[in-house]
Amino acid sequence: MYGAWKAVTYFFFFPNRSKKFSWVETMSLAILLSWLVFLQLTESCKTQCQVVNKDKVQMTNKTQDCKVPCIENSHCFKNCSAKMEGNIGFLCKNKKWQKSTDTCRTLNVFSIFEDPITNIYINTPSIKENYRTITDGVIHRCPKDFSCILKGIQNSPQIPGNIEIIVELLHNISRVLSEDVDEVKMQSYSIIANHILDSRSISLWTFIPERSSCSILLQSMISFVKNFFLRKRSLDISEEFIHILGINISKDAPKEILSFSMKVNDTDDKVTGMVLLPQEELQKLPSSSQAISIAFPTLGAILEATFFENVTVNGLILSVILPKEFQKVSLVFEKINKSRNGRTQCVGWHPTENKWDEEACEMALDSLNQTLCSCHSSKRFTSFSILMSPHVPESPILLYIMYIGLGISIGSLILCLVIEVIVWHQVTKTEISYLRHICIVNIAATLLMADMGFIVASLFGSLVQHHNSCVAVAFFIHFFYLSVFFWMLVMALLILYGIVIVFHTLPKSIAMTSAFSVGYGCPLIIAVITLAATEPGQGYVRPMTCWLNWDNTKALLAFVVPALAIIVVNLITVGIVIVKTQRPSIGSPIAQEMATIVRISKNVAILTPLLGLTWGFGIAIVIKKDSLAFHIIFSLLNALQGFFILVFGTFLDQKIRDALKVRMSSVKWLSRLSEFSSESSHHPTKGSH
Repeated sequence: MYGAWKAVTYFFFFPNRSKKFSWVETMSLAILLSWLVFLQLTESCKTQCQVVNKDKVQMTNKTQDCKVPCIENSHCFKNCSAKMEGNIGFLCKNKKWQKSTDTCRTLNVFSIFEDPITNIYINTPSIKENYRTITDGVIHRCPKDFSCILKGIQNSPQIPGNIEIIVELLHNISRVLSEDVDEVKMQSYSIIANHILDSRSISLWTFIPERSSCSILLQSMISFVKNFFLRKRSLDISEEFIHILGINISKDAPKEILSFSMKVNDTDDKVTGMVLLPQEELQKLPSSSQAISIAFPTLGAILEATFFENVTVNGLILSVILPKEFQKVSLVFEKINKSRNGRTQCVGWHPTENKWDEEACEMALDSLNQTLCSCHSSKRFTSFSILMSPHVPESPILLYIMYIGLGISIGSLILCLVIEVIVWHQVTKTEISYLRHICIVNIAATLLMADMGFIVASLFGSLVQHHNSCVAVAFFIHFFYLSVFFWMLVMALLILYGIVIVFHTLPKSIAMTSAFSVGYGCPLIIAVITLAATEPGQGYVRPMTCWLNWDNTKALLAFVVPALAIIVVNLITVGIVIVKTQRPSIGSPIAQEMATIVRISKNVAILTPLLGLTWGFGIAIVIKKDSLAFHIIFSLLNALQGFFILVFGTFLDQKIRDALKVRMSSVKWLSRLSEFSSESSHHPTKGSH
């Protein structure tokens, strides 16, 4: 191949120089020339195809400035107005052109600079010749204070293209001009960032093609501030939409606090935020150091508009730059929206994944107005806030259903237990009936205790003042609700045993031992392990409710997983019962079918509350969180579960009804006998005189 290249070189560059080529070199030259011709033809075809395709694209984009009917998911572009660079992109949705991107801008290397003496903008071709980018111009003209671009940026209109230019500029400055950052540089950098964080520009960020621009801005700001060395005792740079505080810290200092108060939502109302540096973290410092925090009142709304739909940033965003020895930092966020209609989450911003991450923080305390978060300080997480997620619809109907339903349920369960005591000897003569009523009594008793515990838990107003009591009540509720489900499981297994294993009887002692071990032993083990695993870090109960925690430790899974597993087993049991009860009936086909339907419906109606299948409706709540109708149905079914057990487990039991009639008859007979005896004592017979 080397010979071929040598031949080509001699042929083209030394045409007059005589040289004899070997036949190998000649053949190589011929092959190489053929290959070059082929490549030339291919490239020519490719170029022509690109030209044709380009013409097609241009024809598509020329669609009369997007005025013709659009095709779904197609794009078109319009030029910006005069004196602006860039274009506006449109996307066809629902047969209408909708604005999707906007790169219109007035800022460029010509317009952004001003003469520091005459204050006249320099707009000559020499600028572009000397500076290829705005960053190059800053490096050459004003690297110490960025003063040469401040007026140009502050006077520029807040439009998506300009915002994108400024984000890119701040990012470049943080990379190439972040050495020896002093307070003057920091002030200028804040002024530039403040211009694009204006609350009036929030909606404009959604049209920037680079969706991660707001995240880039946040990380650029943090990167720039990290290079600042605090030479004075403190730092305080305050703009309308950005506030930077810094202090010197040492291991001997008490707990330090950085406090912010900033306007939000274009009103005079302010929300506060505090960074608390715990003394135990300060003691880890080997020498004096510094702590800097940045507060953003509008960046949360910008991130929300750019990335999210289902969550709302409900406080300031607080970024912290701390010494590497710090592992945890506490932050207090005042809520912007103080409604109870939502679930509060403490989160940290994940810069590489562009999302809020719950693993960065744990909620220490939550109230109607404020949230205290304990967050992990690391290279990954430096910015934190609180989110308000959609939650159960707030409605007084749900409260009425809960309290009235629980009252009816508790009364029904007490009556159920009283009836069981009255008819116990009459209805427990066989082994199967004995075990069945053992299950019913324990289901009723454990559900009664759980419902009463639920009411007690609702009486606690402040978890801070009653934490230990809340933990005790939550453990009590957790154990007894689990016991309800495990006793329902015992009943389901008993039904399966009676259906599948017909000719074998289980010794009563073994059956009783197994039933009580499953009914109370398993719940006790699960509840104790959950408490031991989560309470040392105060993660057993929720910040505002005496019930199992979800946000931090996922302790609620210790109830949800066993309950759902038992519901599945019990559902299978009901299916087997339905299949087994489809026996033929005497009479016409229609009568047989009706009899089968009635028999199956009766079995399902009786077994559904006794086996806890109404709790399965909670899956619909998970799927449709915002549906008030689903919440009402779920609340009705489970608040009245005690009433359903009384009706379907007691009153519909023929043996219990017969036993009650016998007992009532006995009571009436005894009542009449006592009346007869009393009458006899008051009216003696004639023979007694």
